[in-house]
Amino acid sequence: MNNNIENLDLEDELYEHFRFEVPKGQAFLRIDKYLMNLIQNATRNKIQNAATEGNIFVNDIPVKSNYKVKPLDVVTVMLTHPPFENHILPEDLPINIVYEDDALLLINKEPGMVVHPGHGNYTGTLVNALAHHFDNLPMNSSERPGLVHRIDKDTSGLLVVAKTEAAMTHLAKQFEAKTSEREYIALVWGNVADEEGTIEGNLARHLKDRMQMAVFADPEIGKPAITHYKVLERFGYVTLISCRLETGRTHQIRAHLKHIGHPLFNDERYGGHLILKGTTFTKYKQFIENCFKALPRQALHAKTLGFVHPTTGEMMRFDTELPQDFQNCIEKWRNYGKTHNMEEEEN
Repeated sequence: MNNNIENLDLEDELYEHFRFEVPKGQAFLRIDKYLMNLIQNATRNKIQNAATEGNIFVNDIPVKSNYKVKPLDVVTVMLTHPPFENHILPEDLPINIVYEDDALLLINKEPGMVVHPGHGNYTGTLVNALAHHFDNLPMNSSERPGLVHRIDKDTSGLLVVAKTEAAMTHLAKQFEAKTSEREYIALVWGNVADEEGTIEGNLARHLKDRMQMAVFADPEIGKPAITHYKVLERFGYVTLISCRLETGRTHQIRAHLKHIGHPLFNDERYGGHLILKGTTFTKYKQFIENCFKALPRQALHAKTLGFVHPTTGEMMRFDTELPQDFQNCIEKWRNYGKTHNMEEEEN
């Protein structure tokens, strides 16, 4: 069963799964056909998708699926999970369940909790907790129990987990068809010019930093991604916005916002942990450092999640409050704005 899993702002690292050196006598052959003959249970579609994601390398350079291998090429297949990550150890870890029935449950994930094993985190994840608290959760296409979508370690907020195969399939189709409702709250660097707007651009792994995603103009690179945003509150040097996802790609919000010049506040991976806007005053630098201490992660929260219930057909919508660390940071910016004239500071 092909239960697709959405890639929502996931902390992904690439792990080597296969490495082949092309023998001297090999005739020129498309790499997707070449790998089909070498990797057990690999379909051409899966190989092509891996190439599109930038996960197939020849001589350490990512290639497309139509690349033709030649003698002595070194072909490497890198995936976002370690080869042994599917050995899940059940762990009695607390999880915040905000809703549960026979088909699914809604979890309000705390910041700092990894969703599933990988990237050096093989225990202590949400999947480890689910394996302890629930028996026989259905597996998605990545062999991860219950997961329909995912958010990264330092993003807080709502996740839906399927408890049955039927629920997994039904929910996955909604995410794939873009009919689910997903709203994130983000604090970004800079004064966003427009009250609302849409960011469009194909996302694929950054050519130089493989831990980042980047926007590409070439329609042949990456996957289409669409983010709608709306300004909620302005603080001069930073802006509080709402982001609604039309698609759910890896690091979509983080990469899209950096692309338009407004990285997430304190997002180390995308440069938001630096002082990108403001003054050179020592007191201002200290203020920003205090904000970073109050919110020691990227300022992103999955606030709202809506979908059609897979059993009842009812439209369900769940909403969460901003976590305390996020609220504390916003309050600091509100107070700063009351006591400082930012236009004068910049002049």
